[in-house]
Amino acid sequence: MSSRAVVVLSLASFASAAALRAPDPLLPLLAQTFGTTAGGASAVITAFAIAYGLLQVVNGPIGDRVGKYRMVFWVTAISAAGNLACALAPSLPLLVAARFATGATVGAIVPLAMAWIGDAVPYERRQPVLARFLIGHMFGIAFAAMASGWLGERYGWQAVFYALTGLYVAIAALLWFELRTNPATAQRAGAGLTLRESFLRMAALTRDPWVRVMLATVFLEGALLYGPLAFVAYDAHLRFGLSLGQSGALLSVFPLGGLLYALVSGRLLPWLGEGRVALGGGLFAGAGFLGLAYAPVTAVAVACVLVVGIGLYMLHNTLQVHATQMAPEARGAAVALFACFLFTGQSTGVWLSSHAVDGIGTLPVYLVSAVGLPLLALWFRGRLQAHRLR
Repeated sequence: MSSRAVVVLSLASFASAAALRAPDPLLPLLAQTFGTTAGGASAVITAFAIAYGLLQVVNGPIGDRVGKYRMVFWVTAISAAGNLACALAPSLPLLVAARFATGATVGAIVPLAMAWIGDAVPYERRQPVLARFLIGHMFGIAFAAMASGWLGERYGWQAVFYALTGLYVAIAALLWFELRTNPATAQRAGAGLTLRESFLRMAALTRDPWVRVMLATVFLEGALLYGPLAFVAYDAHLRFGLSLGQSGALLSVFPLGGLLYALVSGRLLPWLGEGRVALGGGLFAGAGFLGLAYAPVTAVAVACVLVVGIGLYMLHNTLQVHATQMAPEARGAAVALFACFLFTGQSTGVWLSSHAVDGIGTLPVYLVSAVGLPLLALWFRGRLQAHRLR
């Protein structure tokens, strides 16, 4: 396996995360521009997440068929056009439609990159490699949070999507170079399968009880974590009087928690074990949302967002490693199914949170996650222990 190939995939993950989280600091601006509420403007987040999740049932089998690295290149190139369509959208409904189309292609990047790493890296070395790969994803969230608010304030919301268009063009060029120069990236692990066989194999995965546990856990994780997270910048803008750029900078602290975990994961995992790491992640994330619910000043909110980030990556990295091992013979389909449930959960969480925020504010949204995430992590730890005893 070429380490450079993983670095380029990490850059693609950076772009994926940037497109996913870029609208979060823009919600007040979008609501003002299009004459709607924050909940109404959040449709640009929900539409992207729905397409991101649902289209995994197509992207995974195609990736197994034509080659995972090759598929990442094609969807990255197409996503550049999708972001340009977002920048040119003259109304909120058309912006939502363009975001839906973009989510359909961007959604293939991270799952197929993870599946390619799963093919190339032995299981005993995979978790640290995946943690390092996801550094790109973390920085993508941070970049989107800081740059989106700043660009939106100074040049309008369209500037954010023009910047994303250029980013995707550049990364597509790097992926193309890897395909041309690195033989490992051109492998077609599933070339002997028809697409129909790939789809049937994906459906068959859901008959496995452990796969159902994984899918249920990641669905609830997506809803409980990303539902309230979508409104953190909006809440800070209203509660603490922060500008769009400042509230975006607050949100950028979130992936720093993930970076801290990535730096220590190689030592932490052998010491605590996967079950305790997952449980600790749920406890950290729950504590962070509880703190956000009652944070009296910006500095406390910053610390709480950092704690949420640590917790998310402790829990989610454990889930990701097991997702790459659910079905080694159909890894692209398995990881795509995992991503489908993650982002279906995310879109459900954002949709439910948008109604709560418009009606009664962010407090109950934070509290539900503060209680739900530790309980979810505790339940998953028990299922993980039972699975190992089988």
